Amino acid sequence: MDKDFYLQYAAVEDKHWWFIGRRSIINRVIHKLGLSKNSSILEVGCGTGGNLKMLSHHGRLSAMETDEVACEIANKRQVSPVLTGRLPKNIPFEGTYDLIVMLDVLEHIEDDVATLKALNNKLSSQGWLLITVPAYQFLWSKHDEINHHKRRYASNNLRELVKNTGYTVVYSSYFNSILFPLIASIRFLQKLLPQKKSEFSSDLALPKPSINKFLSILLKSEGYFMNKFSLPFGVSILLLAKKNHKL
Repeated sequence: MDKDFYLQYAAVEDKHWWFIGRRSIINRVIHKLGLSKNSSILEVGCGTGGNLKMLSHHGRLSAMETDEVACEIANKRQVSPVLTGRLPKNIPFEGTYDLIVMLDVLEHIEDDVATLKALNNKLSSQGWLLITVPAYQFLWSKHDEINHHKRRYASNNLRELVKNTGYTVVYSSYFNSILFPLIASIRFLQKLLPQKKSEFSSDLALPKPSINKFLSILLKSEGYFMNKFSLPFGVSILLLAKKNHKL
């Protein structure tokens, strides 16, 4: 993403319904892993650090980020060390991790295969990989272009990709499912109708407080259902995998 976009992300990610809801879902999934406070956690592509505080509650946290401006903003939170690095070849930390978290990062990287293999090498023998990505190529929009996405994923394709790069997939699910019909309809209409030059805020403008709270509750509620079964469709995908020792 362009540096100005990082500054705008930093302004909304602590209060926008999408980030609040996703953090709640991620927090619930990690809690079920039963990590100890001494477990080592790495967030790759942490952006401006909106997830650092939540992740730090689950273990000893380190983080990396490609963009220097985002890295500087993340370090100002004073939650954990954030170093500059780039996937797949420049991970600026030694040792291995019990959990590696990559939230809406894989879609930004040209070589997703090499990236997943590199992260596999950084996992401990019983390590977990937790990733989220945007779903369905037919939902591609100006927002993807602004954020320099390379692709969107389908659940089956993502599972196969992860399996082929040295992991055993334990769980996967779509999420942001309740709003999927509305979002899909909007994306479809955007492709049909003439568009003015889009602003960054097109997808991440803060709604009115009451609407923002309602939408965050909606997205958070999906975490309850995901705890019981996989959701069959949605705007995003969550996948949890373990290192495969058979490879």
